[in-house]
Amino acid sequence: MSITRIRLSFSLVCPRTGIWAHVSDWIHQSGIDFLEARASPFDRHLAELVERDAPLALVDIIYCEILQGIRDDLGYDRVRRNLLAHPILRPRGLETFETAANLHRRARRRGLTVRRSVDCVIAATCLETGAEIYHNDRDFDALATVSDLKIYRPR
Repeated sequence: MSITRIRLSFSLVCPRTGIWAHVSDWIHQSGIDFLEARASPFDRHLAELVERDAPLALVDIIYCEILQGIRDDLGYDRVRRNLLAHPILRPRGLETFETAANLHRRARRRGLTVRRSVDCVIAATCLETGAEIYHNDRDFDALATVSDLKIYRPR
């Protein structure tokens, strides 16, 4: 798999469980680290998974966030084509948002802070699809303590 593809990859399907979604809230936190290839341990592991030819998937809101961060048209078109070549996980309907609200409420009742509602929607989408999430955001760890959200941990 090419370096270009590695740099455009944000989600992978886990061979153990059949599917998982990598969610990259570090896009917001540190200027699209993986697109800029900062080589953090998180990014290196993701690159290793991509190099092993693991299938890719992403959550729809991450698709939007990735595209909105691209400034030039040529880069936008290239990234868009690459992303559309992979499955995109989507909320199933209003019940997804109710699940997201209840995840947030459960976390809050346990004294856990979830900083962004979108993380609850992403987690609810993963729960609906049976996805195991690979992330770099503490919100998902908190959500996993109040639900059956599966977290992928590199071995």
